[in-house]
Amino acid sequence: MVRLTVGRFEVFLVEDGRFWLDGGAMFGIVPKALWSKKTAFDEQNRIPLVIRPMLVRAGERWVLVETGVDTKPGEKHKTIYHIEEAGKLLLALKELGLGPEDVDLVINTHLHFDHAGLNAVLEEGRLRPLFTKARYLVQRQEFFEATHPHERNRGSYLPENVEPVAEAGLFEFVEGEAEVLPGLKVLPLPGHTLGQQGVVLESEGERLVYTADLLPTFAHVGLAYIMAYDLYPVTTLETRKRLYPIWAEEDYLLVTPHDPARPYARIRKGEKGWEAY
Repeated sequence: MVRLTVGRFEVFLVEDGRFWLDGGAMFGIVPKALWSKKTAFDEQNRIPLVIRPMLVRAGERWVLVETGVDTKPGEKHKTIYHIEEAGKLLLALKELGLGPEDVDLVINTHLHFDHAGLNAVLEEGRLRPLFTKARYLVQRQEFFEATHPHERNRGSYLPENVEPVAEAGLFEFVEGEAEVLPGLKVLPLPGHTLGQQGVVLESEGERLVYTADLLPTFAHVGLAYIMAYDLYPVTTLETRKRLYPIWAEEDYLLVTPHDPARPYARIRKGEKGWEAY
């Protein structure tokens, strides 16, 4: 666990587990001759990734950004994605003296299985929301996509992570940018999905943004380094081109959800394009 402060906010970056995905899929049109210089890969051309939820202490309130991954989908799913050490999020909460009942707000940047896996748990054959005293904040567009999947995204949206929360009435929907708490807001980051959002903290002149899968790792900081998993890659490109200059100029600290080596960094425009430092 990595601890940061952003003004009055305490931030804890948690490594919930690790998994491996195909390098070609993770870098889209970028050839292996280029992406292989930026990340490790195995004999199957898979690259290592982490699952990194972010826990924020805002005064007396605890905000959890992402709920990590879970084992509900079973061994086949775990094997396909080579998921290791799922569920460490709960151990991290315990280390801080917290349980699921202490979380006041869950923010799902989007509802893919590696970002919303512990939205619900399976107990005694029944699914139930894990964070029963929290509301789950998500963009309305994202909820629509998760509940109306198609052939292109069905493998990423698992009903068992969404339906129990919806049935319990715990989802709260926003449309666009919204301040959730003083200094804490959600920011639309469309491209990976149309309803994806990031989380921004601003306090005492310091700024942090949780990038969601707009920037899955810092190896992806180049404008063209866009995942084949992105449903709207040109929208991803447009979102990056709009926000990168702001994040660089205003000295944002960026936290990515999947970088296995660097939990956070800043970005700048170098001679060869955008780079993390």
